[in-house]
Amino acid sequence: MKTRESGMPDETMWDGFFDPPRVIDLLGIRGLTGDVVEFGCGYGTFTVAAAHAVQGTVYALDIEPEMVRATQAKANSAGVANVDVRLRDFVTDGTGLPDASVAYAMLFNILHCEEPLLLLREAHHVLAPGGSVGIIHWNYDPSTPRGPSMDIRPRPQECMAWAVAAGFRVDETGVTDLPPYHYGFRAQKV
Repeated sequence: MKTRESGMPDETMWDGFFDPPRVIDLLGIRGLTGDVVEFGCGYGTFTVAAAHAVQGTVYALDIEPEMVRATQAKANSAGVANVDVRLRDFVTDGTGLPDASVAYAMLFNILHCEEPLLLLREAHHVLAPGGSVGIIHWNYDPSTPRGPSMDIRPRPQECMAWAVAAGFRVDETGVTDLPPYHYGFRAQKV
């Protein structure tokens, strides 16, 4: 089941909204020795940065065949061998990964979906004890050049409350500003 869309711009524009290595660092992904799962990999903007930063496999999931092809091409071009790109309806079917099998779950720009708790519970399900979920989203600001409409765009406090409801402990460092248009935070499986 496809989640509600905010519309993906072309890849060059999309990639210009982020500093992926900085996000990877700020959200505690760099240096992990375990596997990572990315819910909705899109163009692979964060997939390749995560693959460079961890020793495990990065499972990049997306429902769109075009995004799966784009992510695989980006991983191939970057020469990273630890990316496993999968066409997957993770909303309906889950990730397909074993219970407690990954160290980190990336839910980036996706919690405007119809059932954010469902995604967070699936992340909790596949995370090993002590594993983390990283969440980033568009600032709650109508002047951003892209992003979901304001009526479905979550505020940081909403995302944090959903994470707690799904069984996570929100990192005490709180919300991190990810200029120019995003915020992010990390939560740990308890």
